[in-house]
This record gives sequence, structure tokens and C-alpha cells, in this order.
Amino acid sequence: MPVHVAIAPKFCPPLDPDFVPASLWNRAYRAAVREAGGQALAIALERSDGSVSVCHTEILPHEGSYQAINHRYVERLVKFLLWQKGGYRVVIAGDRRIADYLRTVYAPAGARAFDHQFMGERVYGRPMVIESGTLEQRETAAPLGRHLDGNRIGFDLGASDRKCAAVVDGKVVFSEEVGWNPAVQADPQYHFDGIHDSLKRAAAHLPRVDAIGGSAAGVYVANEVRVGSLYRAVPQGLFDTRIRRLFFDLRAAWGGIPFDVVNDGEVTALAGSMALDDSAVLGIAMGSSLAAGFVTPQGAITTWLNELAFVPVDYREDAPVDEWSGDGGVGAQYFSQQAVGRLLGPAGIDLPKEMPLPVKLEQVQKLAAAGDARALRIYETIGVYFGYNIATYDNMYVFRNLLVLGRVMTGAGGDLILSVANQVLKAEFPEMAERIRFHIPDEKEKRHGQAIAAASLPAITKETHHAIS
Repeated sequence: MPVHVAIAPKFCPPLDPDFVPASLWNRAYRAAVREAGGQALAIALERSDGSVSVCHTEILPHEGSYQAINHRYVERLVKFLLWQKGGYRVVIAGDRRIADYLRTVYAPAGARAFDHQFMGERVYGRPMVIESGTLEQRETAAPLGRHLDGNRIGFDLGASDRKCAAVVDGKVVFSEEVGWNPAVQADPQYHFDGIHDSLKRAAAHLPRVDAIGGSAAGVYVANEVRVGSLYRAVPQGLFDTRIRRLFFDLRAAWGGIPFDVVNDGEVTALAGSMALDDSAVLGIAMGSSLAAGFVTPQGAITTWLNELAFVPVDYREDAPVDEWSGDGGVGAQYFSQQAVGRLLGPAGIDLPKEMPLPVKLEQVQKLAAAGDARALRIYETIGVYFGYNIATYDNMYVFRNLLVLGRVMTGAGGDLILSVANQVLKAEFPEMAERIRFHIPDEKEKRHGQAIAAASLPAITKETHHAIS
């Protein structure tokens, strides 16, 4: 007979009573391991730059009725690690049978076929493999950011606008937003021309350009575009020949000056770290999806993916399914405008089906501002989700500052999310509540801070060639 993990949450999301918080499930599982006697297991993830992340854990003795629950624990843990750290090669030490099981799940025809294909060919350019064995940890951190000297350009590429700023010795002297619609543009030249135009507009306000730094949604490895919703209309052949090296082509157009681009979540976390004058920052942005970034306790950004939209949040068997990855109970369905849309029905708010999610969010925000109890229950539900999930993040990251932003966090609803999350932390995880500080950036910090952080990514050397194009 299969063993079940029993949890007793002190808080229940009012619109989603069947929610099974990953943090409580994992805590109960680990307590069962301590009681029954644990079996050591190590999970190593290798990335294409040779860096390796290793997670050490324990499982129940992998026999009889314990096997199914071990499979659940390890599969969800591997899922989190893949989207937090990234990796095309997963090496399991401790029990060959666990590796054999995972190989059937993360396979072209397995339940995690999306993850297998994404982590392999799309991100790291080679097949994803799962093996038995051991690997030593070899973590690397990107020495990017906090360079404020000289005349720089910082940009951020969003789904509806391009933000760009001219920065002189850490001060913004010009900034603007220009509307665009990249997601429907199949011609790579549209993307090149749009970014190039914004750079030229900013350069007009500088005596010269010493370096350019940027951020954008998607996965970027050593300045190469690997995956990005901004480019989803570009056919794969053109993506490979024109988009993958897009920022190398732009750098060439600007005379080969230092030019670095990273995921927008990383730059957001870096901006928060610079504003706080502190490190150990986890940034969470609840917008069209869930974006994240991390600054280590040493003040560096990592080569990890930090794509928390895909990490497990809810461990119930029939959790809401993410339409892109096909997996249930992952972050995008709980911490984004998708979550607000999903909770409209249970809240009793009837909006037209054809209404876009951003507009639905605006309607809910108006109702919340007016004190509508139905809208407030949506935010209270997300607040319970968030409180429990902060504890999950705390188990996987070392942070003391939690940067929270995004459209879902705007207005009275955002305040309620944080208030409820704080209540959950204090009651369920009091030590974390004492240690973790929330930080909500103001408008100036969001606009200028992001631009300065992006512009600060590249280091300027004595050999830097000054160019204006």
C-alpha cells in the first residue's frame, strides 16, 4: 500500500482549498525520512560551460511502499533544480533505480518531454541525459554588473516596449520607452532594427559610448539567445542563423565595444541589490508570467536559469496545468496574471472570455481598489500561495532580501498579497519571517534602477574602443 505524506496547513487559500504547498509537503516528507532512517542521494546538474550544481538530500529506504513516494519527491526536486540551476546532464548518486525512473520521465515520450527537449537541444544545444554516478560541484558566478564608470547605454526589451537609457558615471541623463510588438514579427531584421534604433537614440545624448548592457525576457547563455518569447514568431531556421547571434551582430555594429545581455530577472535582482546596497537578493516579478533573478551573498549574478515560472508550487495530483510545459502545479499558474485569470471563476467575477488577461487584471485591480470582497479574495489566495512558496525558495536559495514587483503587485491587491504572505511566514516559518526582508521598488527605482543596472553589466577596459554608431 503506498505511503502518503500528511500535512496540516494553518492557512487555506479561500478560492483554492485543495492547494498542497510544496514547502509543507517537503517538510513532512523529510520528517518521515528522519523517522524511518534516510538513504543518501545526490543530484548533480552539469551545464554547457562546465559548471556543476550538486544537491544533497535523503530519501526513504527505496523499497516496497516507499518507492512511489520517493519517486514523487525526487522528480519534483529534479524539476525545481532544472529550472533553477539549468543543466543538460543530470547525474544521480545513491541509487541507480532512481536514475532509471527519472530517465523514463524526462524522455522524448515521457511526462516531462517538454523539459527534456527544452533543457537539451533548446538551451544547451545537446541531448539531455540522466545517468548514475557522481560529479563534483563546480559553481561559477558571472562577474557582471556594478560598473558605473564611463558613458554607457542600458536597455530592457519587453513584450510591448523597449526601454533605453543613457548613463554617465552612474547617473541617467536620458531615458525613454518606445512601443513595439516583437512577438508577432517573423523577420529578424525587425528585432535588430528596433534595438539598434533605441541605442542610437540614447547615444545621441552621450559624448561617446563606452559600453552597452541590456536585459530581456528569455534564456541567454554567454550573450547568445537560446529561448525567448520575444522571438517566437521567427521561424527556427532564421532563429538559428539571425536571432541566436543577434547581440553579437549589434556589438559589431557598435565597433566591438563591451556589450552584455542577460535575462531581465537577473538585472531586476541586480538593480534591487544596488538600491539596497546589499547582496543575497531574490527578485520575484509577478507579471504576464513569473520572472525571477538572484544575486548571491557575494554580490554576483549566477549562470543559473532561475526560471521559477516552471518550478513546482503545488503538490496535489490534479493541480492546474501550465499550458506551455504541460506540467501541473508550477509557478506561472500561481504568481502571475494567469493566476488572477484562473481565480476569476471561483471568486464569482464574470468577465468576457475573449478579454485579454492584462485587461482582466486591470478590472480586478479596480474592483480591489473599490473594496470588492471578491477581488480581495483573489489576492488573499495568492498571498497564501506566496507565503508558503517563500519557504520553498528559502530551501533552495540563500537570500535575506526578497524583491517583489510586477503588474500583479500593483495597488491594494499587492499590499494584501504581502500582508497575507507575512502572516503565513510568521505562523508556519517564524525563523524565516525574522530573517527575510521584503523590498518593493518605487517607480523611479524601477525605471532608472533597471536602466543603471543593465548599463553597469559590462566592464570597461583600457583597450575599450569608443564608438558611436
